[in-house]
Amino acid sequence: MIGIFDSGIGGLTVLKAIQHKLPQYQLMYLGDTARLPYGNRSQEAIYKFTTQALGFLFQQGCGLVIVACNTASAEALRKIQREWLLKHYPDRKVLGVIIPLAEKAAELSRFGRVGVVGTRATIKSDTYLKELRKLEPDIEVYAVATPILVPLVEEGMINRPETSKIIRNYVRELKNKKVDTLILGCTHYPLLYQQFKKIMGKSCNVLDAPRIIADSLADYLVRHPDIESKLTKGGNHKYFVTDVTDTFEANAVKWLGHKIVLEKVTLQ
Repeated sequence: MIGIFDSGIGGLTVLKAIQHKLPQYQLMYLGDTARLPYGNRSQEAIYKFTTQALGFLFQQGCGLVIVACNTASAEALRKIQREWLLKHYPDRKVLGVIIPLAEKAAELSRFGRVGVVGTRATIKSDTYLKELRKLEPDIEVYAVATPILVPLVEEGMINRPETSKIIRNYVRELKNKKVDTLILGCTHYPLLYQQFKKIMGKSCNVLDAPRIIADSLADYLVRHPDIESKLTKGGNHKYFVTDVTDTFEANAVKWLGHKIVLEKVTLQ
């Protein structure tokens, strides 16, 4: 079974892409909706929440987990992979989302000017800058924190004119810098993909993050048959949240195209 963890509803964009790319695998989703957003939390809190979530998913039988949350990937993933995982679940794997997106941005950028939008914690960590510079030392990276967008998405305010206005204000600096590639560095933001694409214009390549992550996972499983062989195939997907809300349920149905059964869990 493949687990997908996010702070809220945004990770469903990744689940949907993985489901489309790799329909043979059973998936398990966990959204820490009781404690979102992670973007204004301390690094210590983000690490604690993420390890609690991973522990739950591994106990449920997941052999591999995608940390779909950019904030958790930026602030906790490296320590988890190097220390926590080896100590507690040495036979399991945890993958993040930042490296696949950085690799694709470096590949597609025509003039070496990449923009990044994300939560305060993700932007403050400079993780995208570091990963992009490993790939292309001379690349120019312009990062903007866009914290208001997460609650707007969680409330289902996707196609509202005020949301587009907020996005336009956020990316003004990126347009002035003439970035040619934009990374949506939060799993909530692909739900605003069309707005970003329209506002940034044809000269900027806005990355389709969920598809890139799904493609990267598929490639990873081909390269690691020992891990792939242990993953459960078939069966119904499972969805867990730490707080069940009417908004989450309604938006999940709208974005996935079908009803889902949500189970409430407590992480500890």
